[in-house]
Amino acid sequence: MPKRHTANYFDLTEEERLAIDDLLFQSKQFLDETYQPDGYNIGINCGQTAGQTIFHVHVHLIPRYKGDMNDPRGGVRGVIPDKQKY
Repeated sequence: MPKRHTANYFDLTEEERLAIDDLLFQSKQFLDETYQPDGYNIGINCGQTAGQTIFHVHVHLIPRYKGDMNDPRGGVRGVIPDKQKY
């Protein structure tokens, strides 16, 4: 999450995007070492129409495990079915 306020990922500077990417890789390494997930979903909602409800750009890094859903196709859109409506 950048320190400078901006609502949209596409308004970030290149430096901010690179910093977010670096943090994603650091977070993945921590999660790999601590929890050993089988995969990940990475999500960024840009705009209310896309589902954004917090208007400060942020990235969702969601660890995934075999069997955590009956059918994982569709990825991040259905990763937490009971949390889709909030």
